[in-house]
Amino acid sequence: MGYEKGVVVLTGIGKPGQTGEVVARALLAKGARLAVVSRTAAEAEARAAALRSEGSDVRGFPCDLSKEDEVAALARMVRDAFGDRVDALINMAGGFAMSGPVAESDFATWQQQLSINLTTAYLATRAFLPALRAARGSIVYFASAAALPGARVARISAYAVAKSGVVTLMRAVAEEESQHGVRANAVAPTSIRTAANLESMGTDAAYVDRSDVASTVLWLCSDAASAVTGEVVKLQGSGGRVQGSGTAGSRKQETGTSSRE
Repeated sequence: MGYEKGVVVLTGIGKPGQTGEVVARALLAKGARLAVVSRTAAEAEARAAALRSEGSDVRGFPCDLSKEDEVAALARMVRDAFGDRVDALINMAGGFAMSGPVAESDFATWQQQLSINLTTAYLATRAFLPALRAARGSIVYFASAAALPGARVARISAYAVAKSGVVTLMRAVAEEESQHGVRANAVAPTSIRTAANLESMGTDAAYVDRSDVASTVLWLCSDAASAVTGEVVKLQGSGGRVQGSGTAGSRKQETGTSSRE
């Protein structure tokens, strides 16, 4: 996409100090128009207002992305606000929880992790695909190193399964939508330097900087990555980027073990 005046839908931007605000500011710096989505109207409007204070075209939309009817309504509201084209959908909504050993795990945690990480991405993708097709746009999913071969997944099975599902969803969309000019890729960072992670994990962990995540997302949405689809981009906590695997394209990278967005 050419960012100037392009429409980007960004989910999971409700809390300050997280990755979404950095991705949003990077998009705005390129001239994009943003639809930012959070669970409540108060959160959505607060984040939009903070970004609008920089003189940008940003609108906040409340939505429980795990509810089919609310996501359908969201797509209609975004269309009414920005028109029939969406140049990029960035599926950042999600969250992390330990589920413990499978033998002792709680079914409610299993359901919650699938709902907030996988169902949200599926419903948002399905709802916005008509507008993405109109723009021959791009989708970026947030996966995790926990979804990659060789990852240590003991005690986080619910999260790992959900993020593995996100990768499979991305690859299905990349294959199905290539005929419509829609690309789909995923980033898989290790732990990101967010306010929540710093509070829970301390300052000595090897973090991926939020700016590195943002620059990778912007590249995947850009015309420079027009040949890249079906890829998982791993971002290492050391700051290095390594090649990953996918179905097509040139640059390849992947992510995380407990990528806590």
